Amino acid sequence: MIRPRTLRPALLHLALGGALLGATTLSYADEQPAFQKNSPDILLGPLFNDVQSAKLFPDQKTFADAVPKSDPLMILADYRMQHTQSSFDLRHFVEMNFTLPAEGEKYVPPAGQSLREHIDDLWPVLTRTTDKASNKWDSLLPLPKPYVVPGGRFREVYYWDSYFTMLGLAESGHWDKISDMVDNFAWEIDTFGHIPNGNRSYYLSRSQPPFFSMMVELLATHDSDALKKYRPQMEKEYAYWMEGVDSLQPGQANQRVVKLDDGSVLNRYWDDRDTPRPESWLDDVNTAKNNPNRPATEIYRDLRSAAASGWDFSSRWMDDPQKLGTIRTTSIVPVDLNALMFKMEKLLARASQDSGDSAAASQYEALATARQKAIENHLWNDKEGWYADYDLKSKKVRNQLTAAALFPLYVKAASQERADKVAAATSARLLKPGGITTTTINSGQQWDAPNGWAPLQWVATEGLQNYGQNKVAMDVTWRFLKNVQHTYDREKKLVEKYDVSTTGTGGGGGEYPLQDGFGWSNGVTLKMLDLVCPKEKPCDSVPENQPAANDEAAPVKAAAQ
Repeated sequence: MIRPRTLRPALLHLALGGALLGATTLSYADEQPAFQKNSPDILLGPLFNDVQSAKLFPDQKTFADAVPKSDPLMILADYRMQHTQSSFDLRHFVEMNFTLPAEGEKYVPPAGQSLREHIDDLWPVLTRTTDKASNKWDSLLPLPKPYVVPGGRFREVYYWDSYFTMLGLAESGHWDKISDMVDNFAWEIDTFGHIPNGNRSYYLSRSQPPFFSMMVELLATHDSDALKKYRPQMEKEYAYWMEGVDSLQPGQANQRVVKLDDGSVLNRYWDDRDTPRPESWLDDVNTAKNNPNRPATEIYRDLRSAAASGWDFSSRWMDDPQKLGTIRTTSIVPVDLNALMFKMEKLLARASQDSGDSAAASQYEALATARQKAIENHLWNDKEGWYADYDLKSKKVRNQLTAAALFPLYVKAASQERADKVAAATSARLLKPGGITTTTINSGQQWDAPNGWAPLQWVATEGLQNYGQNKVAMDVTWRFLKNVQHTYDREKKLVEKYDVSTTGTGGGGGEYPLQDGFGWSNGVTLKMLDLVCPKEKPCDSVPENQPAANDEAAPVKAAAQ
């Protein structure tokens, strides 16, 4: 068992000293159960390895989510005694000693539902609670309040998915669910020092794209005190991402933070462990075996760090798009992550101002300004005309165009001139019949062409609107919505990802079959429906005709200051 982590108030590029806060935590009386923080591969050692290697289950996540019926140490001792016997049956041993995750009930929607009605009816179906008295050996981490899962094989809440799910919950008027989920994430920050990838013990060693401050910003449109209330947790999360920055010399990196040769401070994705992921154990082991010239631990860390990015997996992280073993996530400084960090700094400045702490507000503004300059200097490819990732090994910006190029527009960190160039590149190279493609490379990985993902469609739409690029924004919105509608008309479900090379087809690739549900697709679809229909006459399904780009429902927002 691990105790809640004690955090220093902050480790910032500019010393905030005591100005940060007398950090407070949210109080949940009788809501902090004892639970297991050790990942199942640690608890079960050779038994875990042997079960996953034996391919007892089609999905490696099944055994990672299995619950021991007794103390894992006792189960492991029994295994060591029995497994060499000629009559030993591994599957029987697992069935006797573990409760396997139940098959989720198949949701059958009522006939004749519109797209909006279907999504609205799904919210309670996707809502979960965790039993405070649940088995203490369970890898599922109990949360104080109800939460919404993405759907499909996913029985837990996921960090960055949840922001886009919340956008839909807001459209459906479920502010109670949004508040509950923000409370849960704040509790995780107070308990673990960060928001893990998901509420599983095996996800504790990493986070995901940091959207917590934007969740609070969303909640603040309904609860004006939200930024002030959650400021302590916002600052703790910032401290997690910036941990170790004060001791870095130019050209050094530590966990999630890097300092470039010119002193610029930026962030990267990182997982604290360098072992196979329990939920994809055999896949990772085989990836390492197929690449004997690299240390296995290095490959494992880069695979895990790609999972932290949310883009697992993509040619974006690989030297050879066709060879997963060339992945090197930790030597890449991602443009989308640093755009989100810029947004976090801006929102921390706003939260500090709301709290009456103008000194801290000024310091966070200075941090945001410094990061914006670093983004412009190091994450802009002037030759190509788009934002891209920075390569720590070659010490230069990469050339690959991906949908991540739109994140500086999304957070209003770009200049108008550069935003216009990104819009042109998006229209010419990323925009397809069914939305924008994740990258221009077809590698067979799920975060590559021809797949399009709902969160990236929304980032593109919002980002383009921020700079008056309404025509391209409407093209993205319309094409993706038609894709969603065509798929729904045929299959009566929304899915995790879509093939955008056409319309009406779910995406492929990845380590598991296509999942339905699906939280972030639901949320983005509801937001986009409001963009294509007049406010006075909301639509329940995608209309037949595309509205004009300057439609009142898609106003131009202020560009970056």
